[in-house]
Amino acid sequence: MNEPVSGTFRDPALAPAARLADLIGRLTLPEKIALLHQYQAPVERLGLKPFRTGTEALHGLAWLGPATVFPQAIGLASTWNPELVRAVGAATADELLAYHRKDPEGVGRNVWAPVVNPLRDPRWGRNEEGYSEDPWLTGVLATAYALGLRGEGPGPMKTAPTLKHFLGYNNETDRCTTSSGLPPRVLHEYELPAYRPALESGAAVAVMPSYNLVNGRPAHLSPLIGDVLRRWAPDDILVVSDAYAPGNLTALQGYHADPPTAYAHAIKAGVDSFTQDDDRPEETIRHITAALDRGLLTEADIDAAVRHALSIRLRLGEFDPAEPYEDVTEAVVNSPEHQRLAREAVTQAFVLLKNQGILPLRAPVKVAVIGQLADTLMEDWYSGTLPYAVTARQGLAERGETVFCEGVDRIALHTPDGHVLAGEEPVGAPLVVGPVADRPELSWFDLFDWGGGAYALRAAANGRYVSAGDDGVLVNDQPGPNGWEVRQTFRLEERSRGALALRHISTGRYVTAEGGTLRLTDDADAAAVLTPELVASGPERAAAAAAEADVAIVVAGDHPLVNGRETEDRTELDLPAAQEAVLRAVHAANPATVLVISSGYPFAVTWAEENLPALLWSAHGGQEYGHALADVLYGDADPGGRLTQTWYRAACELPDLLDYDIIAADATYLYFRGAPLYPFGHGLSYTAFEYSGITATVDGQKVIGTVTVTNTGDRPGVEVVQFYTHQQRSRVKQPLRRLRGFERLRLDPGESRTVTIEIDLADLAFWDVTRGRFVVEDAPHKLMAGRSARDIRLSAPFHVPGERIPPRDPYARPLAAADNDEYDGVALVDAAKERGDAVRAEAAGSWIGFREVDFGEGAAHCVITAASTEGAVVTIRLDDPLFGHVAATVPVPRTRHRHAPAEIPCSVAGAEGLHDLYVVFENEGVTLSALTLHPARVRP
Repeated sequence: MNEPVSGTFRDPALAPAARLADLIGRLTLPEKIALLHQYQAPVERLGLKPFRTGTEALHGLAWLGPATVFPQAIGLASTWNPELVRAVGAATADELLAYHRKDPEGVGRNVWAPVVNPLRDPRWGRNEEGYSEDPWLTGVLATAYALGLRGEGPGPMKTAPTLKHFLGYNNETDRCTTSSGLPPRVLHEYELPAYRPALESGAAVAVMPSYNLVNGRPAHLSPLIGDVLRRWAPDDILVVSDAYAPGNLTALQGYHADPPTAYAHAIKAGVDSFTQDDDRPEETIRHITAALDRGLLTEADIDAAVRHALSIRLRLGEFDPAEPYEDVTEAVVNSPEHQRLAREAVTQAFVLLKNQGILPLRAPVKVAVIGQLADTLMEDWYSGTLPYAVTARQGLAERGETVFCEGVDRIALHTPDGHVLAGEEPVGAPLVVGPVADRPELSWFDLFDWGGGAYALRAAANGRYVSAGDDGVLVNDQPGPNGWEVRQTFRLEERSRGALALRHISTGRYVTAEGGTLRLTDDADAAAVLTPELVASGPERAAAAAAEADVAIVVAGDHPLVNGRETEDRTELDLPAAQEAVLRAVHAANPATVLVISSGYPFAVTWAEENLPALLWSAHGGQEYGHALADVLYGDADPGGRLTQTWYRAACELPDLLDYDIIAADATYLYFRGAPLYPFGHGLSYTAFEYSGITATVDGQKVIGTVTVTNTGDRPGVEVVQFYTHQQRSRVKQPLRRLRGFERLRLDPGESRTVTIEIDLADLAFWDVTRGRFVVEDAPHKLMAGRSARDIRLSAPFHVPGERIPPRDPYARPLAAADNDEYDGVALVDAAKERGDAVRAEAAGSWIGFREVDFGEGAAHCVITAASTEGAVVTIRLDDPLFGHVAATVPVPRTRHRHAPAEIPCSVAGAEGLHDLYVVFENEGVTLSALTLHPARVRP
C-alpha cells in the first residue's frame, strides 16, 4: 500500500475542504470541464479514475444482472417500518459494492434513489416509485432508505444516494413541456418538506431535478436548488441532471436559444453533472467551453460545480490510500440473509383492506389460485433481475392442495384468407395467415387485459408473447411485455360485425396481413380486419376451478410496464375489465372468494369491496412474494401493512392531473372531503385493538401526546398507531388532518403499551403568504390517535401559543402576485428567466385576490409590474372580483416579451380601511408580477 502524500488531496489526515481545494488547484480548466458530465473522464497524471453517476437502486440493485429484488418502493413504504426500509437500503448498497468491485467503471457508486415525489395523484405512471402522498412520511422513509444506502458509522460512504425528482413532478403526460403550478403554500408545506429530512441529516448527498417546468421555469434551472436545497445540506451536494434533460432546455422546452446559454444557466442554477448523450461527453464539453468563451460562465462557476462532484468522490473514499469495502464480495448478492430480508419486507408490506372472517385460512383447505398474476412475478423498469421467483401459486401450493386457472380468454383470429397462425418453435416465428388444417392450436392466442385498452397476446403454440420487431413483423418470441419501449401490447379497435383491427401501442401503427405475413403499417385503411373466435372463456374456466375449491384466491392487478409506468399515466382507476369479469364469475361460483391485488398503485375496486368477504393488497413484492402471501393468508404473519395513499372510488373524485394545488383542489388525505374507498393509513389486523387514555400537553416548545393501545383479541397482532393533528382556527384553509407520528407495535393478546409522540411547535407552522415565512398561529388544535386518517379512535385538545397574523400592510412591501390568497383562471409562471414567480391570465375575467388588506387612511396610487405582448387592461376591485368597487383601471401597454414587464403607474380611488383586494384581468395573456401601493399620506 502506498502512503498518502502529505499535504495533498490524498492525505486523509487533512480536512475534506483542504483536500478538495488541493485537488481542484491541480486540475486544468479542460480537465475540470470534463468532470461535469455523467461519465467523468479520468485524469491519469493525478491518478484519478473514471467515474460514472447513476446506478439505479430503487428497491434493490437494478439493470446489472441477478440481484435481490425487494418490494417496490410503495410496498416498502406500506410497512410503516423505517428500520426495515433502512435494512433494505443497506442490503442494496452491499450488493452494489459487490458489482462495483467486479466492474468499477461500469457500476458507479452514485445511486439514483430514493424517489421522494409525494404521491399526489394515484394516476401518475410512476406511482410505484414513491413512498406516500404525505410529505412527512415520505421524508421519514426516504431518509431511512438513503441512510441504508449511504452506510452508517465512521469511514467512507458505501454509496452516494440521490433524491429524485426535484420538483413538482407527478405526471408523465407531456412531462417535459408541462408546468407544475406550485403556489407558495403548496411549495413550502407539501413539496419541499419531502426533500428536507434526507438532505438535512446527510443521508442523501445528491439531488436530481425533474423533467417538467415549475411555475413556467424548467426544474433544472430552479433557483431553489441553491436557495433551499444547498442550504439544508450540511455538506456539498451533487446535482445531477435527469437523462437527456439538458437537451430539452433548447429543444422541447425552447427556454433558451442555444445550448451554451442553457448549459451556463443550468450550472449557475446548480446543476453539476450533465446526463446527456449517454457515454459521449464531447457535446457537453463543447457547450460549456463555448459558454466560458462567451462570458456566460466564469472559471469560478466551473470550480463550484467541480467541487460538488469531487466532494462526493472524496466521501466515497476514492482518494484515500486504501480501497474501501474490499471485503464485500459477490457472496452478498442474493445471499440467504438478503432472501430472508426480502421475505420479511414483502410480508410486512401486505395490507388487509377488508376481512369478514374468511381470513386467516384454516388448513386443510383446497384453494383455487386464479388470475393473470397468480403464477407470475413482474419486474418493473427499476427492478433488478429476479434471481428466482416464488409466485402466488407456488407459495400456496407448498401449503396444501391447489387448483390453478389463469382466467384469460383463449381466442383465434381469422381473416377472409385464413387464420392467424403462430410458430411452435421456442424462438417463435413470424405470424402468418393460412389454413388451420389439423393443428388448431397454432391459431390459439391467450388474451391478457392490462387495462387502459392495452392487451397482450400469448401464442398457445409455444407460450411466447407476440411482439413487433424493428422490421415491423409480428413474431411470437417474447416472455412478456418488457423493456423501455414495450413492443408487445396492442389496442383492439372495433370494426363492423364484431371484427377488429390491432393497433400497436408503442408505434401507433396498425397490423396488416398483406402478403400473408402480419406486420405493421402506417396506413390505417390497410389494417387487417380480424374476426375473433372464442376458443375458451377465461371467466368460465375460472368459475369452474373456483367451484371445486373451498376458497378461491383471485390475484389481479397491473403489469408494471403497461398502462401506468414511466412515460404513461393512467386515465382511470378501474381494475382491467377482463380481470373484473373473472373476479365476478369466480365469486358467483364460490362466495368464499378473496381478491389479492398486486399493483404499484391504487385501484377503484368498489364492486369487490361491496361484495367480497376479503381483499388484500401489496405492491409487486419481488422474489419472495408467494411465500409471504401464503404466510399472511394462513395467519403465520399478521397483515401489518398500512396504506400510504388514499384509495378513491373513481377517478372523478380527483382533480385534473396537472392541478398541483392540493389546497385549492381539496386533494390528498390532507384536504379531501369525500368518503374514500380506503383512507390513508388504512389496514386491518387479524386481531382487535382498543385505544384509551389519550393526552396532549404543551410543554415548552413541544406538544407531548400519549395513548394506550391494547390487543383485545385472542392472537398476537401488529398495529400501526397513527397520530394526526388539526388546527381548528386559522387565517387560512388548514388540512383536515395531518400525520405527525406513528409507531408500529406487535402486541400479544391482552398486552397493552403506551405510545408517546413529541411534536415540535415549529412543525405546526404553515407558510404565511402575507409575509413570506413560516408562522405558528395562536390557535386551538386537536391531537387525534387512530388506525387511519379516517378511523380516529380518540382525540384530545391542546392550545398552541403563537402569533396572530395581522392584516396585510400593502405599503410595507409590494404585493407579489404569486402570494395571493385565492385565484381563478390564472397560471403561475416565471417572472424572469433566473428567478421570481408571476401569474398569467388564462382567460378574460380571471383574477387573483388578497384578503384583509389594510389601506389605512387610503391608497393614493399604485405601480403595477405587468407584461402583455398584445396589450391588456387590468382592473383593481375591492371586496368582490365581479361586483366590487373599482379602485383603478389600468391599461397595460404592449411589451416586447413577457420577461420584460412594464411598470405602470395609476391612481387609486376609494381604497381606505380594511378590504379584500382583487386584481381582475380583462384580457387573457397578461402577466402580473407585483403591485406596489403608496399611501395617501406617509405613516408616522
